[in-house]
Amino acid sequence: MPIRVLQIVTTMNRGGLETMLMNYYRHIDRSKVQFDFLVHRQEEGDYEKEILSLGGKIYRVPALNPFSLGYYKSLNLFFDEHNEYNIVHCHLDCMSAIPLSVAKKHGVAHRFAHAHNKSQDKDLKYPIKLLCKRLIPFFANDLFACGKEAGAWMFNGRVFTVINNAIDASRFIFIESMRHIKREELNLNESFTVCHVGRFNPQKNHSFIIDVFNQLLKIEPQAKLLLVGNGDGLSAIKEKVNSFNIEKSVQFLGVRSDISELLMAADAFIFPSLYEGLGIVGIEAQASGLPCFFSDRVPKECKVTDDVVFISLEKSPSYWAEQIYKCRQHRRSNNYEHIKNAGYDICNKAEWLEDFYLSRGGFIVE
Repeated sequence: MPIRVLQIVTTMNRGGLETMLMNYYRHIDRSKVQFDFLVHRQEEGDYEKEILSLGGKIYRVPALNPFSLGYYKSLNLFFDEHNEYNIVHCHLDCMSAIPLSVAKKHGVAHRFAHAHNKSQDKDLKYPIKLLCKRLIPFFANDLFACGKEAGAWMFNGRVFTVINNAIDASRFIFIESMRHIKREELNLNESFTVCHVGRFNPQKNHSFIIDVFNQLLKIEPQAKLLLVGNGDGLSAIKEKVNSFNIEKSVQFLGVRSDISELLMAADAFIFPSLYEGLGIVGIEAQASGLPCFFSDRVPKECKVTDDVVFISLEKSPSYWAEQIYKCRQHRRSNNYEHIKNAGYDICNKAEWLEDFYLSRGGFIVE
């Protein structure tokens, strides 16, 4: 029977860290290592049916609140009832300290914290997150990060291991016929098309994307913008699009399972994040051979091909638009070997993670 590793997450929707987890989950030997998930939302996540089909279990606790006695009660109850877990792997960034402290109290031997960002939103919760961040090394006995900058920021000089946000690179190899099929489906015709994939939250900087695209339309009036994802900020971005009267040029595609095909359909990828741990979709876009325009806040290690241009967020939206439009004659190439050689192909990386878990010797669970 396999050992079972408890992955602690907020939710299992189609976000970056969730997609990373699913990539590893699909490719590990599940006869040796099985993932279960402790989620902090009551509603079903996008990946939950697939998790169940792969043999995983899903448990639910309330939304994380470090001041809620009810939250601690539910977490303590969970570990009281599930003392079979010898390995927990927490993906809550700064707030990982909270469930890891409870796991430690209940005798969980191997407790991993995983950094997925190199900063946090500067909102009212920011001071609390910084405090919790300092506590992580007291409760975790292994530290992971999606990249060097994320680990350096999260773990304050402690030793950590980088686990690449690996992808199934073969799925993103550019196919001309698929491009034509998807473009016809989206009614793009011959339009120069820019794509972005990401949750609608402040980190992803969607408002700036709309400013850039509005400037691009002044250069190329037939241009199109594909926005993939969902989130609390979606309605505000739709309002901004309407205020510019460019709604006919922008497609809000929601949460999608055909990201590889959408990237093939596009002509450029824009990624002007205010901060990133790494950005798995940036790796996917490069795997598709797509010209990529990243903000200077995206870690440099995210560049694994020559198709990436970093642009300062201090530059104007018109400058961004001009740089993006210059790529209109770009010829797509097969970047599979680049992705593989950079260590971002899941077929190689999943075996490493599997061996790591096995080396920590979780309990065998019936």
